[in-house]
Amino acid sequence: MDTPCREAERSESHLIRLKATMAKCEEGYLCDVCGGDVEAITESDLYLRFVIGQIDPETLHTTRERHLRCNPTLAQFIVDESFEPVTVEGPFDKRKLDADYVARQEALVTRGWRRLAEVSHQPELTILEYPLPEVCEDLARRAGS
Repeated sequence: MDTPCREAERSESHLIRLKATMAKCEEGYLCDVCGGDVEAITESDLYLRFVIGQIDPETLHTTRERHLRCNPTLAQFIVDESFEPVTVEGPFDKRKLDADYVARQEALVTRGWRRLAEVSHQPELTILEYPLPEVCEDLARRAGS
C-alpha cells in the first residue's frame, strides 16, 4: 500500500529524489554552531525540523546542520523521559510564551523527535518517509498540484 510520502516521492522529479538520497547519509554532518559531528539522527536539528515540516525536502541537502542542543529554542519543546530537558533564558523561554502555543509546540516537536528515534531503526525507509504523517500528506498534496 502506498503512503502519501511514497506518492509524493514518485511525483517529484528525478533530481529531487537524487538529492534526497544523497542527504540520507547521516555521516559527516558537522554542527554549524559548535563544529562537532552530529553523530545520530536523534541529535539532529536539521532532521527534526524536516520531520515536523519546517524544512522542505528540496532544501534539506543545502540546509546547515546543528545539534539539537545547539538550537535550544527548538530543543526546549522536546518533552520525553529519554531526552534531558533544555532550558532557554530570555525572550524565547517557553515559560514566558503563550501556554496554548507551548502545548502545541511540545506535542509537535516531541512527536517529531520520537519519529526520528523510530526511523533510526528502519533503514528501509526513504528520506521522504521520515516526516510525520501530516507532513507526508502535505508533501503529497503539494507534489500533486
